[in-house]
Amino acid sequence: MSQEEMTQQAGTENGASRGRQQVKVGTVVSNKMDKTIVVAVTNPAMHSLYHRYVKKTSKFHAHDPENQAQVGDEVEIVSSRPLSKTKRWRIRRILRRAQ
Repeated sequence: MSQEEMTQQAGTENGASRGRQQVKVGTVVSNKMDKTIVVAVTNPAMHSLYHRYVKKTSKFHAHDPENQAQVGDEVEIVSSRPLSKTKRWRIRRILRRAQ
C-alpha cells in the first residue's frame, strides 16, 4: 500500500479530518506587534430585558505573517491551532483597505 493510498483512507488529504474552521470578519484595531494584529468583531445581540439589539464587540489576536494589515482594514480571520498564549486565529485575507 502506497503512502498516497494510506492518507486517502485516513481522510487527511486536503485537510478533511481537520474539521470545520470558524470564520469571522472584523476590523483591525491594532498592528503594533510583530506578525500579530488585533481584530475587533462586532456581533449584534438581543438585550434580554429591553429586547433591543446591542452591539457586542470581541477582540481576537490574529497571526499576520507578512505584517500586511493596517489599522482600519476589514479582514477575514480563521481559527487555527494555538500559535501563542493569546493567538488562536490566522488572517485569511484583507477584504477592504482603510482609507
